[in-house]
Parts: sequence; C-alpha cells; structure tokens
Amino acid sequence: LSGNRMRVAEAEFGFRLAKSIPAAAQKTQAEPISMPEMLEAVADMVLAIEIPDSRFEDFVTAGEAQLIADFACARHFILGPTVSADWRSRDLSKHPVRCIVNDQTVAEGSGALVLGDPRQALHWLLRELATYQIDLHEGDVIFTGTCVIPVPIKPGDRLCADFADFGCVSASL
Repeated sequence: LSGNRMRVAEAEFGFRLAKSIPAAAQKTQAEPISMPEMLEAVADMVLAIEIPDSRFEDFVTAGEAQLIADFACARHFILGPTVSADWRSRDLSKHPVRCIVNDQTVAEGSGALVLGDPRQALHWLLRELATYQIDLHEGDVIFTGTCVIPVPIKPGDRLCADFADFGCVSASL
C-alpha cells in the first residue's frame, strides 16, 4: 500500500480468454460479437481483489474523465482461484459476495453491482474495445468491476473476498 492514496479494496469477477478476439473480426460481421460467441471465447472465470489507486492527490474531486484517463484507477490485482463450479449456468447477478477485513464482514454485494451481471459488463467491454480497434488475446484476464462498495484498508489488515461457493481470495496487507 506504499504510496496508495485510495486505500480501498474491491471484490471482482474476472474472465480468462480461451482465444483471441480481434477487433477487426467484429467489424466484418453484420453484428458485433454476441453473448454466446463471447462466452465461447472465455476459458474460465477467476476471482480477484482489486487494490485501486490514482495519481491524483484529490481523486475524489478529479472528475470522471480524469479518473478514466488515469487508467480507471486500476493499480493492483490479487488473482485468486479459477472457479471450478459451473458458473456459466448460474445467475451471477444474484451471486453473493462479501468483503471481510480482520475477520469482520465490512461489505456485502452481488454480481448485480457490475452493470447488472459481470458477463454483461464483459460483453459491453468487448464491443466497446472493438470500436477503438483494440484486440483481446488468448490468456488475457479481464476484470469486470467491483461487486461490493469499495472497502477501506490499511497496512496490516487481513483481507478476504468471499464469493460463497465459488471460493475466496485472501491477502495480508
């Protein structure tokens, strides 16, 4: 956390691609990539903790455009386990997620906080990147956003992002 101004953590779903998705391929199709096509390109789902940060000293009032230009405050990710449960058939919008700091639950949420469903967020991102000619590559891991309100953290904290039966990601800060 050295130098980290935001000092928060977020619990996120991530998706690892099984194959590349070239932006140009979406341009040549009559329709952008469909949800089923996108899911075919996903190898697996992973669990993660994001430790965001900003280069702006006053990131609270910096403004949306500046924060987006600041790499959307992305800094560190703690990559957790690959989900072995059948996540494809589950309603991720209702999947419970908790953040636990020093053995105390400090935030609860679900996949619904990520544009309604993490898969919808991934689908939106793939189509949006294609408009800017940005390719995605086999093996890329894409994080879709936080499932809980960002939780305050400090050095020495023990952090756990609990994704119920999907598993947990833990870290000591």
